[in-house]
Amino acid sequence: VQLQASGGGLVQAGGSLRLSCAGSGRTFSRYTMTWFRQVLGKEREFVAGTSGSGGSTEYADSVKGRFIASRDNAKNTMYLRMDSLRPEDTAVYYCAARFGSMRYQVTEYDYWGQGTQVTVSS
Repeated sequence: VQLQASGGGLVQAGGSLRLSCAGSGRTFSRYTMTWFRQVLGKEREFVAGTSGSGGSTEYADSVKGRFIASRDNAKNTMYLRMDSLRPEDTAVYYCAARFGSMRYQVTEYDYWGQGTQVTVSS
């Protein structure tokens, strides 16, 4: 599957953004889809993810209650709604896909989008 992330931008603290990740192929619903983020000089970290059906979602503690991951399999697209954004959310956000259940490590994912920059100003 090929992935393309979009929707990043510059927003003030407390604001909102919605990221999208468009996937190709007919088997999009078979993939567990996740969002990771990376700050320059730091490791890429798990943010949120959704099961193939979208019925199950998981979040990093740092974003629980503020971010919502969802997907529309009819559109081959996954979303990340980000509210109450903080300066520490500033990062490049990547979407990723894998067959099988949710995993939290970068090495567990076979397919990656190109990343979209999110910058939160204080």
